[in-house]
Amino acid sequence: MRAAAFLLTLLLVSPLLVIGARAEEPSPAASEPPTVSHGLSLYGDLKYGPTFTHFDYVNPEAPKGGTAKLFAIGTFDTLNPFTLKGVPAAGLGDIFDTLMVTSADEPSSAYGLVAESVIIPPDHKWVQYNLRPEARFHDGTPITPEDVIWTFETLKTKGHPRYRLYYTEVLRVEKIGEHGVRFTFANGDNRELPQIVGELPVLSKAYWGARDFEKTTLDPPLGSGPYRIESIDAGRFITYHRVPDYWGKDLPVNRGRHNFDVWRIDYYRDQTVALEAFKAGQYDIRTENVAKNWATGYDGPGLRNGLIIKKDIPNKLPQGMQGFGFNTRRPLFADPRVRQALGYLFDFEWANKNLFYGAYTRSESYFSNSDLASSGLPSADELAILEKFRGEIPDEAFTTPYAAPKTDGSGEIRENLRQALRLLTEAGWSIKNESLVNDQTGQPFTFEFLLEQPEFERVILPFTQNLARLGIKATIRTVDPAQYENRMRNYDFDMTVVAIGESLSPGNEQRSLWGSAAADEPGANNYVGVKSKAVDALVDLIIKAPNRASLITRVHALDRVLLHGYYVIPNWHIDHFRVAYWNKFGQPMISPPYALPFETWWWAPKK
Repeated sequence: MRAAAFLLTLLLVSPLLVIGARAEEPSPAASEPPTVSHGLSLYGDLKYGPTFTHFDYVNPEAPKGGTAKLFAIGTFDTLNPFTLKGVPAAGLGDIFDTLMVTSADEPSSAYGLVAESVIIPPDHKWVQYNLRPEARFHDGTPITPEDVIWTFETLKTKGHPRYRLYYTEVLRVEKIGEHGVRFTFANGDNRELPQIVGELPVLSKAYWGARDFEKTTLDPPLGSGPYRIESIDAGRFITYHRVPDYWGKDLPVNRGRHNFDVWRIDYYRDQTVALEAFKAGQYDIRTENVAKNWATGYDGPGLRNGLIIKKDIPNKLPQGMQGFGFNTRRPLFADPRVRQALGYLFDFEWANKNLFYGAYTRSESYFSNSDLASSGLPSADELAILEKFRGEIPDEAFTTPYAAPKTDGSGEIRENLRQALRLLTEAGWSIKNESLVNDQTGQPFTFEFLLEQPEFERVILPFTQNLARLGIKATIRTVDPAQYENRMRNYDFDMTVVAIGESLSPGNEQRSLWGSAAADEPGANNYVGVKSKAVDALVDLIIKAPNRASLITRVHALDRVLLHGYYVIPNWHIDHFRVAYWNKFGQPMISPPYALPFETWWWAPKK
């Protein structure tokens, strides 16, 4: 997943929460000139040429106007989304412009926004962004190289810890000429890094330099994007108004986007209440993550009368991995045999039949729904990678295709119970007086399942009942979103639901997901606590992949190692967006494969 997916995603709705045998490309000759372009593509050609006028998935003549009402779950207490402190409001990404903008119909391409052009040498050891002279903040002051440099250095030293992980290989940033900013890298192996720094949100040095950047704030910050904050009631709602004289409104990357005059995001503490509020017309659109709701929860006058539209919109997004995540920092879950054993006690087939209306596919990869997902036995190219780590990674990664435990869906899991007990016995646990206890310490096997969403309790309760059949006591604790986020930041949990998103171009963000350095870094995304030199090395290989073929091979190798490490009990996925909305919008003819861009819709008053 690209860095921006973690740092500046526009939150429309609140969700739950590769070395092959191929030779490396030769180093380019030093005499080759740098490439000057209007955009960057990680592997291959750009879809849109230098004279393109708009993306294909927008209506360039879409009318402006109207209000779009959205929702979020939980609360917020800061308008600074760049630090670890506080809970930032949803939607803040639309007030800060970035150097580049990714397209939603290409897997790994970006085009200039604040940057008019980009220069990159053949050896990829630096990248230079040339800023548009007309780029402005909302107060009319120009966006300058000094602003870019200050932003980068501030985020790296005072921002969220993830920035340090993303930018660790950037040696320096400097001004070149009147409008140029050059980022110099430690080496040229990190092919994604030029685009990673291109996703940098540009902040005003003059504005933020006079404030304590590390503190939370409810003062609307100075931005440069298509919207500005109009009003807030902390924890209840936030309203954004379109900037009528927005400097970049006519750029090719913006035509047909940002069509609503007003975004309003209302906060709800509970998904059930939020769904009823949607049916009552309190807000306009939601994506649905609960199969039962999608099957039965929308019935009512609005749906029956055609005022509410339900639509499955296919996508080609890798679905990543949702699962019951173990905190392997806990001694209880340090042994992979214990983690594997507990996986036998989650009856997905029963849950899919009885709880999910058969809507889901079992996840058996961290990159489901894409060619990045491993399957079958390792190829020769994958084995060439894995062999370097023999003895450091599970032997099964070489010999056994990963398959999640299965049942017949009847609810009777006797064979799975036997397999689980065998693994637990090997790990030093036995049943005494109807409780599973550690053979050496006598410690009973008990743990807490931390949840944010009450809706998940109906899924976890049957799982805890199966655990109890082996003498394991698992309790469920559902907490409010603020407490949940704080506990997750500090890895204060035994087991929880983790949703690990991925993209078609995995790269630097894998360090935050799996890197040893991130395992104990508060606020990183290595929730399960992976600490493995082999995984660190595999992540580095992915980051340095010279082409798409080698990237796929290297990701397959990492996928196998993670699966056979049993860091999560895999849940499920779907290959489409489930979207419900009030029938008051116009939509472009084309839906892009890699996003759900509600920002390309428009208000249709005749509806």
